[in-house]
Amino acid sequence: MDASRSDVLILGGGVIGLACAYYLLKSGATVRVLEQGTPGCGSSHGNCGTITPSHAAPLAMPGMVGVALRSMLRADAPLYLNPRFDGARLRWLLGFAGHCNWRDFEQAAQARSTILQHSRQLLARLVREERIDCEFGEEGELYVYRTARALDNDERHHARLLDRLGVEVQRLRGEEVQAREPALKPGVAGGLFHPGDARLRPDRYAAELAHRVTALGGAIEAGARIDHLGTEGGRIDHVRTTRGVFRGEQVVMALGAWSPLLGRQLGLRLPMQPGKGYSLTYTRPALAPRHALVLREAAVCVTTWESGFRLGSTMEFSGYAEGLNRTRLDALRRGAAQGLHVPEGPELLEEWWGWRPMSMDEVPIIGPSTRWSNLLLATAHGMLGVSMSAATGELVAALARGHVPAIDPRPYAPARFRL
Repeated sequence: MDASRSDVLILGGGVIGLACAYYLLKSGATVRVLEQGTPGCGSSHGNCGTITPSHAAPLAMPGMVGVALRSMLRADAPLYLNPRFDGARLRWLLGFAGHCNWRDFEQAAQARSTILQHSRQLLARLVREERIDCEFGEEGELYVYRTARALDNDERHHARLLDRLGVEVQRLRGEEVQAREPALKPGVAGGLFHPGDARLRPDRYAAELAHRVTALGGAIEAGARIDHLGTEGGRIDHVRTTRGVFRGEQVVMALGAWSPLLGRQLGLRLPMQPGKGYSLTYTRPALAPRHALVLREAAVCVTTWESGFRLGSTMEFSGYAEGLNRTRLDALRRGAAQGLHVPEGPELLEEWWGWRPMSMDEVPIIGPSTRWSNLLLATAHGMLGVSMSAATGELVAALARGHVPAIDPRPYAPARFRL
């Protein structure tokens, strides 16, 4: 038997690739994961770790292109479009603009909501049954508003959408928000509370998933940077890496923001761009929020765990530019200081950046390729990779093994982009 061959070869060891590996192993497949760094080292590591059926609404909506273009004048804007010319980014922006209409908004919201709600249920079951130690909590998430204007806008385009989708959202007056969250400074106009949301510590979730994968007999090749995809007869024959050559009867591309770069070797033009996010992680402050928070005007997410405290968010479209942007980190600090009595923990543990894989229609790309007979894609989850991880893994396993999926796979199919 060829030790380098498995039933399924998974490219990418973030939470999506690891969740795919877990559910494929549970279905009886042999699995190998190829990861260029260590499992969970990319966007899976430093995000805010919220599990959010409440995040069904896509960014792509009427007026958003104008917001993005105006952001070029403000390097600290919550949504920032770098003015440097980049052909691939321009093509993506034009495609994104084409989806900024109410019909596509509703369709994307429905597709996102379906996978988010299903994944929320699966994730709670996964944590419980596998005893995954990742500081999972089900306290819900609270959107906090300091102006009536921002609250009214989200009531129209956020809360009412969730009502239509069957996702519970509670409208709170300012004094109700303050009573629920003593960590907030006075001056709150109101809030939207999402009781179905949850949170976890994402780096621990990824590490625990990796442990379960190996415990189930899966192999994880860390430090395996992919150099070449060998093809033959309309299928992927082998994958050459810095750790050797590997083969799989089926191949799953779960490379997040790296997917378009590798996809070029297969002649696939994935309609994706990296959306750079940032976070600051501290030791836990004495007065820490009881819930995961979104400070809406500042667009800052706040997550508290027993082991720490994180400020995160922002969306920067600067292509594949690496490194920390101090302007963006300072904006996180300022936004937190506007809303919280204690905006930072006693000790700064980590300053982080990562690329989120953003599709132009803001719906993940999950399912079999129309171009390569043994390729499945599991990418383009945007800011929702952790939230969608369990349902994505289950869906990929069902499609790979010929089982009936628990959710309709058609809204996520690569065929919509001729991939």
